[in-house]
Amino acid sequence: MKPLPVVQTQIPLDVIDLGLGNPPLSVLPLDMIRESAQQTLSQSDNSFLQYGVEQGNGYFRAALADFLGAGYGFSVSAENLFVTTGISNALDLVCTFFTKPGDTILVEEPSYFLALRIFADHHLNVVSVETDEHGLIPESLEKKIISLPPKFLYLIPTFQNPTGYTLTQERREQIVQLAEKHNFLIVADEVYQLLNYSEQPPKPFGAFVDSQHVISLGSFSKILAPGLRLGWMQAHADIIKRFANSGLMDSGGGLNPFTSAILRGVIESGGLGNNIARLKQIYLSQIQVMDEALRRHLPQAKYTIPRGGYFFWLKFPDSMDIGALRKQAGAFNVDFRQGALFSSNGGLKNYMRLCFVMYEADKIEEGVQRLRELYLSKAAFTAA
Repeated sequence: MKPLPVVQTQIPLDVIDLGLGNPPLSVLPLDMIRESAQQTLSQSDNSFLQYGVEQGNGYFRAALADFLGAGYGFSVSAENLFVTTGISNALDLVCTFFTKPGDTILVEEPSYFLALRIFADHHLNVVSVETDEHGLIPESLEKKIISLPPKFLYLIPTFQNPTGYTLTQERREQIVQLAEKHNFLIVADEVYQLLNYSEQPPKPFGAFVDSQHVISLGSFSKILAPGLRLGWMQAHADIIKRFANSGLMDSGGGLNPFTSAILRGVIESGGLGNNIARLKQIYLSQIQVMDEALRRHLPQAKYTIPRGGYFFWLKFPDSMDIGALRKQAGAFNVDFRQGALFSSNGGLKNYMRLCFVMYEADKIEEGVQRLRELYLSKAAFTAA
């Protein structure tokens, strides 16, 4: 696997980066978190300043389990939850405990490009599996399993990054059956599960943890604030024990007990649920703004309007090399992410990912206008 590029995180003030998958500062609920922190710090119980229980604070996990159960539509047990510092941390832990360098893992084509970097750090053999508008194709998965038995399958089943597609319930069941038959893990990145803007998506892979072949990953990064560095795994109790009983946890204790204590108050007060409802209203309006701007300024692009998550996934004519186009984007004070970033085999050169959450309406409109100017300029190179 070729080395993957480092992503620049500092954006010049005059650049509109429509590719950055961050929530805007304007939606980060400082007052809510401040209030919960003040209440937590005013109590006499200071146990959250200790190393903490390896699996994660029990009170926090109980509150999280109740919240997830209400949102997911099925009962979630605190015993099936393990606290992490986010999905990136969870992926690194999964790779550490379930793989060794050279092992094969399977990913969707396309897949989240920064997850691909984590897999590269662990020197894993990453093999892609075909997808369509209904998500990963089970028949393609089975063919890959037979020829290249994997340690795990990594997928983003709901409002996928970058495509926005959602895996159907029937396919979810088929994939779990394949995991049981061929003895591999499913690592489901479900960070967008609760950010639906229309109908409810299928139940997350957390509904299948009794199979002992599923690890469902969640995070507060998209539904509250990424700086909290807090997330969770949901899995069978035997898998949870493998993480909790590790040398890492034995030495360092539970992950992020301080923030967990503060977030427990946010959950129990109803603040988290209210925040998600607020985000849905804001982001839905921004989808409409970006859709209208794209229709006006970039009619060459084909896409499906997102029903959840963060992203538009644009397809341009086959002759376009969006990576080459991006090299010229700085001259137009605009940025995006080229499709090839999300490919484990160097494909998808004529695709582009745009994020609709980072900017308000005027910036989205201006950013898409700049994309139009870039596209129509002599910088619009064709694929080599």
